[in-house]
Amino acid sequence: MAKPIVAIVGRPNVGKSTLFNRLVGERRAIVEDMPGTTRDRVYGTTDWGGIEFTIIDTGGLQDDREIETESLTEIARNTRNQAQAAVDEADVIVFIVDAKNGITAGDHEVADMLRRAHKPTILAANKAESSERRDGVFEFYELGLGDPIAISSYHGTGTGDLLDKIVEALPEAEEEEELEGPKIALVGRPNVGKSRLLNALLGQERSIVSDVPGTTRDSIDTQVTWAGQPVTLIDTAGIRRRGRVEQGIEQFSVIRSMRAIDRSDVVLLVIDATEDFTAQDLHIAGYVEEQKKGIVIVINKWDLIEKDAKTMDEYRERAREQLDFVPYAPMVFVSAKFGQRVNQVLDTALMVVAERDKRVPTSALNTLLRDAVAAHPPPSKPGKWLKFYYATQADVAPPTFVFFCNDPAQLHFSYKRYLENKLRDAFSFTGTPIRLSFRGREDER
Repeated sequence: MAKPIVAIVGRPNVGKSTLFNRLVGERRAIVEDMPGTTRDRVYGTTDWGGIEFTIIDTGGLQDDREIETESLTEIARNTRNQAQAAVDEADVIVFIVDAKNGITAGDHEVADMLRRAHKPTILAANKAESSERRDGVFEFYELGLGDPIAISSYHGTGTGDLLDKIVEALPEAEEEEELEGPKIALVGRPNVGKSRLLNALLGQERSIVSDVPGTTRDSIDTQVTWAGQPVTLIDTAGIRRRGRVEQGIEQFSVIRSMRAIDRSDVVLLVIDATEDFTAQDLHIAGYVEEQKKGIVIVINKWDLIEKDAKTMDEYRERAREQLDFVPYAPMVFVSAKFGQRVNQVLDTALMVVAERDKRVPTSALNTLLRDAVAAHPPPSKPGKWLKFYYATQADVAPPTFVFFCNDPAQLHFSYKRYLENKLRDAFSFTGTPIRLSFRGREDER
């Protein structure tokens, strides 16, 4: 089920990133006391009252006069485009204003833009630490966006009331039509060849069962039969925005990819072989890893690369350096235009589905744990040795393993990575993240 999306918008330096960090519970957005620090969108997931949703931190929106004084710089235009894209795709908008400096002409312009969006909008007056500032937030009624909520992102005051308002404004979860088989999403930047790849996949000899609307806004899910197995393809390539598309906004498509990723079992991340990896490619891959979905890296337009016997291995090595946080992801080199190796794409995706559902016998898992600890004992404090008792697999999709030991607090992240590598060496788990949980004896119940 795709999570609803909440976008935080406002002028520069009103405290959007501080609020974002407060709500997601970690310092992910860079916070500096200078305008324009956040230029790209930053994504995080939080929940309130048992309802989970995605939050987007956007760059500061400047009014036309402010941008003109900067000669319509590329940074200002891109920041505005990204914020507009977040507004277009969001389910709820949180508009942050500055209670310390009061209402400005820029606030009026942002408010006008948000009214045109016709989205539920919550007005939050930030930096309202003192009673005097809290009393002064009523001047923001002038913006015509309803009751302003006085908050302090830095101190956390008022954020509970803000979250209550957000959850109240979120749309009801859409009923998703259950289709047979695993769900495989095609994601990636525009113009990397997703549409052509989808057409090449659909052009193979097999039956197309149905096209049904998906819960992702304006998308179409296509159910096909591949190698005798039903598969649902979630397409982000063919999405068309309602109404007119502003020039420059369409290029920012991460949010749509996120919605598709949320609903998928395995993600096909399509990369253009003729271009370097971009921040957007890494954003998408990072979100796949965070959501613990399976992943296949599809290197498209391979026909345009001048090749020798080492080209593919060299490219694979460079890609591994860029995508070092998903070292388990298989790569398929294709030309969607000419159909080269296209049949390997879904074959590999279905292999990843099988890896996600793999179960390891408890006896084999504990033999691996015993041998791993004997070969490389865990670092321990003097006089208090870290001991492992046993391990078990708790779940699949993704594979989840629980290790019981005497003191989980002693366990260093490097040893966790060592155990994960041992699991992969022994049982592969190609294309899927795995979860490791470490518990003390008192947690055995």
